[in-house]
Amino acid sequence: MSGHSKWASIKHKKGAADAKRGKLFTRLVKEIIIAARDGGGDPDSNPRLRLAISNAKSANMPNTNIDKAVKRGTGEIEGANYEQINYEGYGHNGVAIFIETLTDNKLRTVAEIRHCFSRHGGNLAENGSVAWIFEQKGLIEILKNDLDEDEIIMAVLDAGADDILTEDDIFQIITPYNELHNVYKQLKDTGYEIEKAELTRIPKNTVNADDVAEKLFRLIDGLEDIDDVQTVYANFEVSDEIMERISNT
Repeated sequence: MSGHSKWASIKHKKGAADAKRGKLFTRLVKEIIIAARDGGGDPDSNPRLRLAISNAKSANMPNTNIDKAVKRGTGEIEGANYEQINYEGYGHNGVAIFIETLTDNKLRTVAEIRHCFSRHGGNLAENGSVAWIFEQKGLIEILKNDLDEDEIIMAVLDAGADDILTEDDIFQIITPYNELHNVYKQLKDTGYEIEKAELTRIPKNTVNADDVAEKLFRLIDGLEDIDDVQTVYANFEVSDEIMERISNT
């Protein structure tokens, strides 16, 4: 059940870098707006909104920002009309790349994404080209601290999760896509301190990219720097040695 994941390592460290770039609040606000628009402004009856608000609070977002985002989603406050649009492409070594965006101008977004692929040696592809490579799952992160691994594995199984991975100082718990909120609630009610919970996409297979890792990370960095891009997924892994070198540059 428990294992080490280079996919998890890349995602975790890229997520930390993304937060440092100051885009985290913008992405969290957009997610709150979409969740409130699609499921209503009451977090008690809208699990997606409840999770979005929880993540925003974990990132120390002020309550006033959260309240405004909810009201923009429900239409109480005027604001941009965001659409959820996904894009697909290829990076070096044929690495599959799946991009989730929230945009109020899809012509601008696709132009910026196409330019980024072209600039960094990738290719924008047609819808459906790589989507099948990624499974939609839930992801919950819990800090290891002094937690007993056997104990948390049993708790995770009892809560209905699919798998648990270890990476550095965290446990990464993989859940069925539609069960994220239930597993999250059960673990939280049990007393576990949850660092993050989100819907994600996990590659069914990965490509070794040691020889082109720096080029791939430049491509992914460029895509993530686009304001409308929420999340970028890619099906590659690199060795610990290469990952350490990139992390220190």
